[in-house]
Amino acid sequence: MIIHPIPPLYDENSKVLILGSFPSVKSREAQFFYGHPQNRFWKVMAAVFDERVPETVPEKREFLLRNHVALWDVIHSCEIVGSSDSSIKDVTPNDLRLILDAANIERVFVNGKTAEKYYKKYIEKNLGIKAFCLPSTSPANAAWNLERLIEAWKVVREV
Repeated sequence: MIIHPIPPLYDENSKVLILGSFPSVKSREAQFFYGHPQNRFWKVMAAVFDERVPETVPEKREFLLRNHVALWDVIHSCEIVGSSDSSIKDVTPNDLRLILDAANIERVFVNGKTAEKYYKKYIEKNLGIKAFCLPSTSPANAAWNLERLIEAWKVVREV
């Protein structure tokens, strides 16, 4: 059983909550979200908000908070082999009330189908909030090139 090692990122000004499924091995090592260099999350977000790509963890934290984006994952703990979403089992979800009680979240997005699956299974009915599924920024989602991802993710900025 692996417990999620990264605390949620948010403040009272966060308007958008983006949820992944569970941090990859690289993200767990980096102790921050989307730590794998091949993941396109930071490139996509920088393009959506018309800013340069943040490089360091402090830059990434400041970037998200400046743009009123909260970031966390659906899963608190699970069994997982490496970073393989398809191997996830024995899921315990995160308690999103932590963020929702502190911030004025207007919209919840999930990064990819795995996050959507576990959000719908464990969280949606308890919170009564539907999440909008965006195409995964993972390099495993080869069907979506960077340009298409950026177009799809622009909805995050419209909140």
